[in-house]
Order: sequence, then structure tokens, then C-alpha cells
Amino acid sequence: MGHLGRTGEPDKRTLRRELLAVRNRLPAGDVEAAAAAFAERALELGELAHARTVAAYVSVGSEPGTLALLDALHARGVRVLLPALLPDNDLDWGVYSGRDCLGLVQHAGKMALLEPVGERLGPDAVTGADAVLLPGLAVDARGMRLGRGGGSYDRVLARLERAGARPALVVLLYDTEVVARVPAEPHDRPVHAVVTPSGVRRFPGSGM
Repeated sequence: MGHLGRTGEPDKRTLRRELLAVRNRLPAGDVEAAAAAFAERALELGELAHARTVAAYVSVGSEPGTLALLDALHARGVRVLLPALLPDNDLDWGVYSGRDCLGLVQHAGKMALLEPVGERLGPDAVTGADAVLLPGLAVDARGMRLGRGGGSYDRVLARLERAGARPALVVLLYDTEVVARVPAEPHDRPVHAVVTPSGVRRFPGSGM
């Protein structure tokens, strides 16, 4: 992966393809086993374990599994917000009240996503979260996250910035997805911590 040290969107696309190819080869049993480990390890992070409101997401396919973590947070009385994709790729939010509150939504030209049914709270609801779980494909030693490229979470991070909100930013990844360096652009914002099946890693200068 010699392209890791360079910057620019073509390198991001190449790296995304490589990482997704590895994920897609993971046996379903390994994905399921890792999901339980993610829930256990994530709750070792005080910013998640003691949060009143956590903005999260529902994993799909071979993504690091989040459902067990969502259930654990909900069982602790945490208010869990889940995204609903809007036509312009921005995110609205709804409250997670258990797996029965999720519905499969097929978005035109995109993958089907599990989203909360019921009341929508508006895109600004995320600014009230104490911690935000961000999906990603990799993170590097600086805490820079490589997303999937849709731009939805760039909007979330920009919204947090405009509101002066400072939630803990956390990404869930497989151990092999913590890499030396990912391409970064000036608008990219580092995360505070990464949770993998083997543990939690915080990043220097995160303030956590």
C-alpha cells in the first residue's frame, strides 16, 4: 500500500476499494463474533459508558457490528440517536428504542439501510450528543479517519463545528484497519478514539 503516504482523492478511492474487498471476504461468523467484542470494548471507553446521548449508526453487511453495542447502550438508559439518510446525503436522526424500531429503507442508487421508524428529530439533533460513533474504513496514527466517501458524515462534523459542539468522536474498526497513514484533506477532522475487537486506542492531542 505505497499510496498511503500520498494525498488526493484517487488514492482515497483506491484505498477504499482495497479495504472493502478485505471486509467483503470476512466469514459471517467472524463478523458476528467481532460484534460482541466491539460492544464489550466500546463500553470500556468512559465517554461512551457514561454518555447521556450517543449518536450512532446501524452496521450493514460486513461492517464492524454495532447492534450489540446499541442494545447495551439502550439497556443502560443512554439515549441513542440513529441516522436516516436524506435525498441530499445529509442525515436526519431518530431515537433507538430496540431492534423493533428499525425498518429497512432502500435508497435510490444506494444500499438498503436499517433506519429508525417514527419521529424525526432533524439534522441538528446530533449536536446534542455526548459522543458520536462514526462509520469508517480505516484510521491512522494521527486519528485521521477514512470514510466511505458519501459525504454524509463530513456534513455531520461540519454541523458539530458550527454549533460549537465537542462530542467524543469514536470509530469502530477491525484491527487490521488501524494503519500507518490515510490520505487526508484540510477539512478532515481527526477522531478521538478507535475501538477494535482487541481494545481501545486514543489518539494524542484528542483531549480525552
